[in-house]
Amino acid sequence: MAMESFSAIECFIRSAEVGSFAEAARRLSLTPAAVGKHVAQLEARLGVRLFQRSTRKLTLTEAGQRFLGEVSDSFRTIQHAIANLASAEGQPAGLLRVSMGTVFGRLYVVPLLGEFLRQYPAITPDWHFDNRQVDLIGQGFDAAIGGGFDLPLGVVARKLTPAHRVLVAAPEYLLRHAPIDGPPSLQRHDGIFIRSPQTGRVRSWPLTSRWQDQQPLLMRQAMTMSDSDAACAVAQQGLGVALVSLPFAVPYLEAGRLQRVLPDWYVDDGHICLYYAGHKLLPGKTRAFIDFVAQQFAAQGLATRFDALQAT
Repeated sequence: MAMESFSAIECFIRSAEVGSFAEAARRLSLTPAAVGKHVAQLEARLGVRLFQRSTRKLTLTEAGQRFLGEVSDSFRTIQHAIANLASAEGQPAGLLRVSMGTVFGRLYVVPLLGEFLRQYPAITPDWHFDNRQVDLIGQGFDAAIGGGFDLPLGVVARKLTPAHRVLVAAPEYLLRHAPIDGPPSLQRHDGIFIRSPQTGRVRSWPLTSRWQDQQPLLMRQAMTMSDSDAACAVAQQGLGVALVSLPFAVPYLEAGRLQRVLPDWYVDDGHICLYYAGHKLLPGKTRAFIDFVAQQFAAQGLATRFDALQAT
C-alpha cells in the first residue's frame, strides 16, 4: 500500500468518525484542506462518492458506509502493527492517551506512574482527567478508567474493582442527630446527593443489604454535588449524610473524618473498569498499560478495599 493511500484512508476513516474535515484535521495535525484533498483523491481513485457534503456536516453515502465497514478494522490492524514494529528496540513505546476521573485518577492511578515508567521508559503518558465519559475511539484515546460507562461498539471493559456507593457522615453529625438504625430512619436526615456529570440528573438509588434485601433510599435532598470527593468534604463539616462512591470515601474513612452509616447497606453501581478498543492486535503501549494497572490494583487489594461489604 502506497503511503499516500494509507494517509487518504486514515483521513477518510477519521472524517467519517467525527463527521467533519476540520475536526479530523485537528486530530490528525493536518489542515482541513489537506484532509479534504486526500479524501477527494481517494474518491477519484475508487470512482465513487464517499461523503455527501453540506455546510453543516459530512454524511457518508451508501458506498461510503460500505467502504468504512470493510476498511476500518483492517486499517487499525495495519496501524497497530506499524506502532508495535516502531516501538523502541521492541519495547512498548509512544504516546499513551488515557482518560480517567479527576480524583480517582489522582488517588489511585497517578501514584502508579513512577513504577510504570521505570518498566516502560519509551512510553510518553498523555493523561486526561475528566469525570465524563469520553468517546474512546472517536477521540483517539488508547484507554479509559471509570465506572458506569455505556459500552459502545468496538470497546471492551476489563473489570478492576466493584463500584459501590456508601452512606457516610461526620462522627459529630451522628452524635448530634437521631440514631440511624435502618433505611427507614434516613428519612429524618439531610441528604447530600451526587448529580451525574453525564446526565445532570440525581439518580434514585435502591439500597442493597449484605443479605441482598432491597429498600428505597429516602433522604431529604438537602444539597447536591457533581463530585463524590466534594460530597465527602461537605459531609466532613457535619452538614448531612452523603451517598458517595466508596473509593473517594476511603481516605476520609481511614483517617476517621467520616464514618459509615448503615455499614450493612450499600448501592451497587456495577464495576470500575479499564476500557479499550477490542482489537486482537492492541498496540504494545496499550497492552502494557492495561496489564500493569490490573496487576497493581490486584496487588494493592483495591477490589476488597472498594467492596462495601468488606471495606472498613
